[in-house]
Amino acid sequence: MTLVLPDADATVDVGRRLAGLLRAGDLVVLTGGLGAGKTTFTRGLGDGLGVRGPVTSPTFVIARIHPSLVGGPELVHADAYRLGGIAELDDLDLEMDLDDAVTVVEWGAGLAEGLTEDRLEVTLVADPATEERTMEVQAVGPRWDGIAIEALLATGEGSRG
Repeated sequence: MTLVLPDADATVDVGRRLAGLLRAGDLVVLTGGLGAGKTTFTRGLGDGLGVRGPVTSPTFVIARIHPSLVGGPELVHADAYRLGGIAELDDLDLEMDLDDAVTVVEWGAGLAEGLTEDRLEVTLVADPATEERTMEVQAVGPRWDGIAIEALLATGEGSRG
């Protein structure tokens, strides 16, 4: 499914809506260039999950853990941008948190897919002339069979299936 997000607020909003489907053990792999809205989207996920914030880019700390304030799963927010490969991702021990948290890995394509067979792959592309972003969501694995991701995300303006 593809969504057109007119600005950063819409990017946060779609993250909030998607959080309603997420549970402990879910993995979200984010792809997109610098400034595409990966952290903005994750901020929305954090808001929707009710975790302690603020959710900011983990580029220089590699990973942040945001505990739940509402009794739900914590948010593990990792950034693979500076990692040299799968071995360095393995060193983060994300598998240890995977069952108990919602895990988001920015720049995770080509690295994080091996963490679990079930995941959401989210690609964000920013229009350099505007704040508009195009977001593609692909559900992978049996966890997502029969879950109406499209219906939930398409409730916002600018969506197209």
